[in-house]
Amino acid sequence: MNFGELVKGKDIEAESAMKEKHVPTIEILKGHGGSDADLVRVIVGKETAHPNTVEHHIAWVELYGRKDGGEVVNLGRVNFSPGNTKPDCWFKLENIGEYKAFCALGYCNIHGLWENCIEA
Repeated sequence: MNFGELVKGKDIEAESAMKEKHVPTIEILKGHGGSDADLVRVIVGKETAHPNTVEHHIAWVELYGRKDGGEVVNLGRVNFSPGNTKPDCWFKLENIGEYKAFCALGYCNIHGLWENCIEA
């Protein structure tokens, strides 16, 4: 999965602080979603907190999964209220074993779209 030219940060090597605040972190927590379910956590600004003001905030996060056959599935979107919520969300999946990879997108109202993908 690759969202190409829309994604920021591909050429920003010197500005690691910008990446730390914007690139989504994906964590897979197997067996933590109750019986027969797992959790996928997406956090923007895990190491260095992202601002959370009306003027500068993470507006939303989306999670995608890629299945064995290459099919890409939109697993959900979480919208955040500026000043009231932090960009930290959970997705409960009953069939996590079907996915070979996960890709998260996070949208900053000032710095645009950021992406991170991991193999499952």
